[in-house]
Amino acid sequence: MSATEAFLRRERAVVGSGLAVLTLLAWSYVWMGAGSGMPALHMTQLTLFPHLHDDAMPGMQHAGFGWITAVAMWWVMMVAMMTPSAAPLVLLYARVLRHSGVEVSARAAYVPAAFLFAGYLAMWLVFSMLAAALQHALMPTPLMSSTMHWSTSAALSATLLAVAGLYQLSPLKYACLNRCRAPVEFLTRQWRPGRFGAFAMGVRHGLWCVGCCWTLMALLFVGGLMNLAWIALLTLLVLIEKLAPHGALVGKVTGVVLLAWAGATLLV
Repeated sequence: MSATEAFLRRERAVVGSGLAVLTLLAWSYVWMGAGSGMPALHMTQLTLFPHLHDDAMPGMQHAGFGWITAVAMWWVMMVAMMTPSAAPLVLLYARVLRHSGVEVSARAAYVPAAFLFAGYLAMWLVFSMLAAALQHALMPTPLMSSTMHWSTSAALSATLLAVAGLYQLSPLKYACLNRCRAPVEFLTRQWRPGRFGAFAMGVRHGLWCVGCCWTLMALLFVGGLMNLAWIALLTLLVLIEKLAPHGALVGKVTGVVLLAWAGATLLV
């Protein structure tokens, strides 16, 4: 057995490494500004330290971008934020394939796993297209900053926070979250053979995941699309909800906090 073949037989190492590399590449693209024309670190500094705005404004006028670039930005952000929480399903699927006796070789075992993950990311691409369309519609209005890429309206911010808070407490949220938290049950009930079966499974899981997290991702309009601190916080919240033992409870507490934040936004 060659060293390559021996490595490929370690499905957790292969799949885990691939997911880790993809996540790092996505975060690197976000760090560089995701096509906005300004490094995300600079945008984050301006978000966290508003007194810097006046000095930075002359260099920020190029930060606007078109719909296609916005779709790419949103999708890469979704890859960076959602891949870690989807990793348990992909790793479990690859392991099942490797030990099922169906695949003809170690190399062949990873192709359906890639199709599964592609189906999952396809659903986040659909979400990204819708989010970019909303961003593109808001940019010319006084509701959103064309340079900072965040809401400049208390009413819009409060609405997004309230919708996210209410959704965090809704039965639909937890119907979706429970399926995201149970990869073994998902594979048992939704198993489809072959590559396109794997893609269909990924699409189904992606739908549940979008259904679970879409309002949280919409909060990027409140905290700033290029605010690294905000992106990292939302990523951590998603990970806790999906993987932590008491993730559902954390989600409900988050809903209450968001509702309080919405009220405070209107009052202030």
